[in-house]
Amino acid sequence: MATRQSMEDFLQKCEDAIRYAQDQYRESSLQEQYNNVGYTDALQQLEERYNELCDLAHSANAQQRDQLHRMRLQLQQVQNNMILH
Repeated sequence: MATRQSMEDFLQKCEDAIRYAQDQYRESSLQEQYNNVGYTDALQQLEERYNELCDLAHSANAQQRDQLHRMRLQLQQVQNNMILH
């Protein structure tokens, strides 16, 4: 089972990655030429968090898996928005 602290830390990392990706998305929407490095980095962070989430889900209890599932949906939503942009 994943510890409560490790879950909190991981969920915070996910939220940070989402915020960074949303910032990059907004910035690219305002500019015709956006910062390719920042945009790519944000996508990479989202992918890394997603992969970590899948690994963590194996050792999570039912409540933690539910939290991870909701976070997975958020990560995928932002990732999809960025890819379609």
